[in-house]
Amino acid sequence: MTDRQKFQIFRAVDAPNLEKTEFQSMSALTAAESAGFGRMTEAGAADGSEVRVLVDIPGFSLVHLWFKEDFPLPLHSHDVDCFYYVVAGSLQLGTERLGPSDSFFVPADAPYTYRAGPEGVEVLEIRQADHWNFKNHAKTQAFYDKAVETITAHREKWRQSKRPALNP
Repeated sequence: MTDRQKFQIFRAVDAPNLEKTEFQSMSALTAAESAGFGRMTEAGAADGSEVRVLVDIPGFSLVHLWFKEDFPLPLHSHDVDCFYYVVAGSLQLGTERLGPSDSFFVPADAPYTYRAGPEGVEVLEIRQADHWNFKNHAKTQAFYDKAVETITAHREKWRQSKRPALNP
């Protein structure tokens, strides 16, 4: 019997942060993109998000994301399909505002981004894959300048942020 066939329980308290796993690889960045991500990191981007792998079985993954208010998620794509479910808070996806119990689907290789609402957003990412690639599509200096400005303006607030309230 494979691990996939066995009944399993996954506890959130045991879920590792995504960056401490090998679930996601990243396509090569240009020098400008690398410098932009470096500036975002130095400004405190890590204080604006928490990403944890809740389930990691062969051929399936469930990731929990908490993006705090206005977190500047770069335009990006993944090489596998992904279904998103909003647990709490809200997000802006293009012209659409999504809240608790709303969901959206992003097909493989489709560039997308969204922005966490004023209370932040908690999202579940569901994939029929246990590994995926992150391909950055945020190419302009203007994006990174604005991202650093947003991070700098929100960093202290992010450090004090509480998770958004669940839908009653």
